[in-house]
Amino acid sequence: MKKMSRAALVGAAAVSSVVLVSAPAFAHVSVQPEGAAAKGGYAVVDFKVPNERDDAATTKLEVNLPTDHPLASVMPQPIPGWKAEVTKAKLDKPMEMHGEKITEAVSKVTWTATGSGADKGVQPGYFQKFPVSVGALPTDADELVFKAIQTYSDKEVVRWIEPQQKGQEEPENPAPVLALTAAADDEHGASGASDDDHGDDKEATAASATSSDGSDSDTTARVLGIVGIVIGAAGVAFGVLAGRRRTAN
Repeated sequence: MKKMSRAALVGAAAVSSVVLVSAPAFAHVSVQPEGAAAKGGYAVVDFKVPNERDDAATTKLEVNLPTDHPLASVMPQPIPGWKAEVTKAKLDKPMEMHGEKITEAVSKVTWTATGSGADKGVQPGYFQKFPVSVGALPTDADELVFKAIQTYSDKEVVRWIEPQQKGQEEPENPAPVLALTAAADDEHGASGASDDDHGDDKEATAASATSSDGSDSDTTARVLGIVGIVIGAAGVAFGVLAGRRRTAN
């Protein structure tokens, strides 16, 4: 119970920390990978768009992709109530991907709210995630900077395009930044471990747990057996002594 209480306290503290740290960053457009964004691999990233207004909805989002590290493969995931448009641009310098020469890459993805009525777009007090599959991620960079433009239903436009300068405070309208992790074992950003390997690990863990449980059970049984023998011997000794007293009387 003490261990469980300590774990619960630690978990509550961790959650509180996440909430406190994340609260200030929630106010602007940000980007986070679903899993890891490994250098040289592919990843699904979510552009998170909160609505900061009380009287207007977010009806459009434009995300400009980095030109210094062009991404040859960019595929937005369909989102109900939104139309996605992918814009390509010719590269100044062709790049090679899977043995093929690429002369153009996606330069911008634009999402526009469809339909009509008061529920169109991202309403006040809500946020929307815009998932995109991107790759191959560069191997010579630690992060990718995207410039996002958020448009509201009252025609207000907020440009999240300011880069974070090292050693300085966060700008008023920071651009979304995707942090890249170390290159993985394969080109798709996988860890390199197969399902069979994980299955073997699980079986070994289960076998170890079973062995441990069996050992504990054997120890308990032996202790109980010894206790039983001692009690039995004491009973026999008591009976013998009682018989001798009767004979003596």
